[in-house]
Amino acid sequence: MTTSLSEVFSPDGPLASGIPGYRARAQQLEMAERIALAMAENKVLVAEAGTGTGKTFAYLVPALLSGGKVIVSTGTKNLQDQLFSRDIPTVRKALGSPVKVALLKGRANYICHYHLENSLADGRFVSREDSAHAMRISRFAKTTKTGDKAECGDVPESSTVWGMVTSTRENCLGQECPSHKECFVLAARREALAADLVVVNHHLFFADVMLRDEGTAELLPACNTVIFDEAHQLPETASLFFGDNVSTAQILDLVRDTRVEGLTSARDCLDLPKLCSSVEKAAKDLRLTLPVEPSRFPFLQLEARMGFDNGVVGLIREIEVFAALLETQAQRSEGLANCWRRAGELLTQLRRWQSGADTDYVRWGETYTHALQLNSTPLIIASIMQKQMSGHPRAWIFTSATLAVQKDFGHYCAEMGLGEADSACWESPFDYQLQALLYVPQNLPEPNSHGFTEAVVKAAFPVLEASGGRAFFLCTSLRAMRRTHELLSEYLERAGLDFPLLIQGEGSKNELLVRFRRLGNAILVGSQSFWEGVDVRGDALSLVVIDKLPFAPPDDPVLSARIERMKSEGRNAFMDYQLPRAVINVKQGAGRLIRDETDRGVLMICDPRLISKPYGKRIWRSLPPMKRTRELDEVQAFFQTK
Repeated sequence: MTTSLSEVFSPDGPLASGIPGYRARAQQLEMAERIALAMAENKVLVAEAGTGTGKTFAYLVPALLSGGKVIVSTGTKNLQDQLFSRDIPTVRKALGSPVKVALLKGRANYICHYHLENSLADGRFVSREDSAHAMRISRFAKTTKTGDKAECGDVPESSTVWGMVTSTRENCLGQECPSHKECFVLAARREALAADLVVVNHHLFFADVMLRDEGTAELLPACNTVIFDEAHQLPETASLFFGDNVSTAQILDLVRDTRVEGLTSARDCLDLPKLCSSVEKAAKDLRLTLPVEPSRFPFLQLEARMGFDNGVVGLIREIEVFAALLETQAQRSEGLANCWRRAGELLTQLRRWQSGADTDYVRWGETYTHALQLNSTPLIIASIMQKQMSGHPRAWIFTSATLAVQKDFGHYCAEMGLGEADSACWESPFDYQLQALLYVPQNLPEPNSHGFTEAVVKAAFPVLEASGGRAFFLCTSLRAMRRTHELLSEYLERAGLDFPLLIQGEGSKNELLVRFRRLGNAILVGSQSFWEGVDVRGDALSLVVIDKLPFAPPDDPVLSARIERMKSEGRNAFMDYQLPRAVINVKQGAGRLIRDETDRGVLMICDPRLISKPYGKRIWRSLPPMKRTRELDEVQAFFQTK
């Protein structure tokens, strides 16, 4: 590197002079130096950096100065857009770096000319609103350079039309597509291959690069460094993608596409619409063997459901007949040939799930409002991950604000198969002793007891009064979230307090956050979505209430299979697996509170196990070094002093 990192990060260096509000931090420079060293030596580095360390710049500067090809993978598409549109241009401009940067998302984010044209010609939109959305997308497709649906602001992301005008891996015609030359997905990939720094997200990384799924596999061989930001999410994402799944939604998509292709290229094949209806009915009947309420089911529970086994057998039989007919029509158009191929793939996946031969995988089902997904998930990802990381030497950087349990990375490294990787931990530069207070109220019942949510809201209400609203109320289940919202509404009305009360699901996450910041005295009740990746600085957020320690529900099919597996190996599943995961989740939730040097606030954890159980100590010792109290009057006094 021609420019030294200490120069770049110094109080009078390019970052300080080029970025308003930039402050030199010792932790940030140290982290950047460790990352640069790992990059130079093709090492694996696991790095935890507390809130406020400035970890994004700490990895972007070495990445931009390295002279090699770098992939940066983030936790969500929102963070991906933020990196690409805000953080990277800021650092690049300050450094005067000529590095070529590209953004790459999964194909469902790009408009597909072929499917857009077919949908417009077919004109089968359910409502006037859908037709209007389709026309807006059509106009957007003519002017956009990228085809990225995030840039089409006047069509909501939740619009059902997007599914009709984008492609999936299954229904993409590849080189046979008449619009192959104009394809936005291929253009984005060409950009990524030519770029020095490519921003992806974890889902895309595992689906494409690791599983060689969509031809983006060329990205990895040329790459010198992979940086995972929000790396605490990787075990979950990797399990998902190293597993196998098949959904009734995929089957219904195939039926929809076959109908459209049939109308265009096989109108005289009268059996095709009939078989489309039979497959559609079989897929919907299988979904109806399970309760309406979305849920997760272990394999034994699925087997025990009346009609489930017969439903799977019936669906396989219908798709066999369907695939045989499609084979006779396949030569009539590329679209029909593609539908035949997809029917064959879905059959293979259904049969593989049904046979369930591999004992290293757990079979389970997840229901959504209109769909059922059958999953087969690996119980251990370490060996798969090691295999993927072997081969061409390159640096692998894993970073997040929450990876360690009391500075110990053993749990994370073991789960991810990282062996004796280099690791480092940088504390937040914030003065938690001065800025924050941890409050665990006295006399609360055990979390499993009847009336626990009522007791939590009763204990939290005087704190909410003292804080003047300005709170996140984080719940560990949707049921507790809805009940908390209901109770708070009654309490606020009785007390005559005018704090706006928001709840997750009322709008998109971003809309809710914009409202929360603007209102300035709101209470937002949320569950999993608001535990991480949320940044509210300043006075609008001064209190975070956590109802109970976020242990994953033990009846979760994948978790219970992992617990059984660990027990059979003579290991303590609670201490080795469940507790470390809960610690990382608590750290994420707590991390919402202090986002800046000037923030002040209270973290209220309403779970008595934090004090009463021996493992509680491991949890609170992993939190930032806040003052601690069990007295309400100390909390009220904290809010009165500025």
